[in-house]
Amino acid sequence: MRRSRGGAPKAADLPFDESVGYQVRMTNRAFQLRLRERVEPFGVSPGMWYFLRLLWQKDGLTQRELSRRIGLMDPTAFTALNAMERRGLVRRVKHPTDGRKVNVFLTEQGKSLRKKMLPVAHEIIAEGTRGISTHEIDVLLRMLKKIQANLVAKSGTNRIA
Repeated sequence: MRRSRGGAPKAADLPFDESVGYQVRMTNRAFQLRLRERVEPFGVSPGMWYFLRLLWQKDGLTQRELSRRIGLMDPTAFTALNAMERRGLVRRVKHPTDGRKVNVFLTEQGKSLRKKMLPVAHEIIAEGTRGISTHEIDVLLRMLKKIQANLVAKSGTNRIA
């Protein structure tokens, strides 16, 4: 592909196989497909998975903080949390001093999924990164974070969601 001085593709050409954005999208879709296949037997959707992971790290976050950290709009997060509550994975509690806030806590059932599901996540990552060295993965992660930071800085906001 012909590139301009700055290394970017010329405006007239942007084949999918050379598009960073497209390749990141397709990689994400492949991970999401594999994640869906592996977590649904636990009665968990991929959307629920991200809430569980975050709550396993820091239980009791507010609904708004959860949606911000996961990168979802509040209504989408609300719908996912409703499903998780019906499924018995979380419980929501009004904040003791600020009635506008609702904190989300894992139930025992939600906590118990951690030891079953985290190994699945590690397996999926291992499947996706097979044949890639630890050093290459570190470089990839740094580059992806840099790309995210560059794009967020250009968007005029301080976050993706």
